[in-house]
Amino acid sequence: MKHLVHLAAVTATLAFLATGCGRDNVKVYKADASDAPVTPPPAAAPAAMPTTMPDGLPAPDNSGQPKLKYVLPDGWKEKPLTQMRVASFEVSENGKTADVSVIPLGAMSGGDAANVNRWRGQVGQPPLDEDALAKLAEKVEVAGQPGDLYDLAGTSPGSGDAERIIGTILHTDTATWYFKMAGDADLAEKQKTNFVAFLKSVTFDKLAAPSTMDLSQLPPSHPAIPGMDSTAQTAPATDASSKPTWTVPADWQEGQLAQFLVAKFVIGSGDTAAAVNVSQLAGDGGGLAPNVNRWRAQLGLAPIAEILSTELEAAGVKATVVDYAGTDSRSGKPARLVGCIVPQNGQTWFYKLMGDPDIVAQQKDAFTKFVQSAKYPDAHQ
Repeated sequence: MKHLVHLAAVTATLAFLATGCGRDNVKVYKADASDAPVTPPPAAAPAAMPTTMPDGLPAPDNSGQPKLKYVLPDGWKEKPLTQMRVASFEVSENGKTADVSVIPLGAMSGGDAANVNRWRGQVGQPPLDEDALAKLAEKVEVAGQPGDLYDLAGTSPGSGDAERIIGTILHTDTATWYFKMAGDADLAEKQKTNFVAFLKSVTFDKLAAPSTMDLSQLPPSHPAIPGMDSTAQTAPATDASSKPTWTVPADWQEGQLAQFLVAKFVIGSGDTAAAVNVSQLAGDGGGLAPNVNRWRAQLGLAPIAEILSTELEAAGVKATVVDYAGTDSRSGKPARLVGCIVPQNGQTWFYKLMGDPDIVAQQKDAFTKFVQSAKYPDAHQ
């Protein structure tokens, strides 16, 4: 597998939608141009996802992505990987072929609408707005999580042949995953059942800690760890220097840990719920702009070049706080996100409160105190 350098479309305007927790003052950060390579709009997008990185960008380090496990359908043959793909297959029958690819992108992947419209262009269909695309999405299970499947049939603008693309988008906390089968229209339609079964069989293996990792290309990530006590939490990370303790509010319930989380808490239930996620990465975690834009993507917001934030005193350092409102990219419902980024002892800790806007508003002060309660070994407090 090859780790993917984020391909991002960066816009120029930020609407700061809510006050930050523990506001002392407001700071504006400008993303360096090297953090913001440009993805062209759908109309100018290439006919297919590239197989190699654009000129001037380094070959990606694959160590930042979790390994895939899956059950290979009968008749599917594995193909050599490219810089962009983490899995690649070919299906053939009676001289007809279809190509299956799996590509993970970071938070700044261009957005679902842009990518689905790119797929539509590849089968000669015009772009649609987000509302129309939402009606086309079929719900499908990918690695035990909900994904959106788009079944698009048409004619190849290049060859004039009947083609079909069956593409699925899965959002995780750290990346957007694109599973795509493209090729002869009849063969792709015939293989749709196998494609859906393949999606369902996928699992994400634990992320190995590489000896050499380009942190500037990585979102915050950490292998899954055991659960914690419900009142004073200790994250048993592999490095003793990264084991903080927290004072957890009484109404927060410990949630199930996902691949990259050190701790997770659930507040409320059903449609009126929010969650607190905690993750950690060495160094600066890849930088402020990529991580804030990853959070913005989870709210359906475009990436930005200027990061408007506030500061919070936490564990003897100045933590960076952002506060955004938008639409949850998974559920399609209104959501708010408060994020705190805390540098500590050569590591960066990422705290995220996200969910129902009213719950987040009610829990913001408690979230602030939770972040401030963290005690890190060897920290001078």
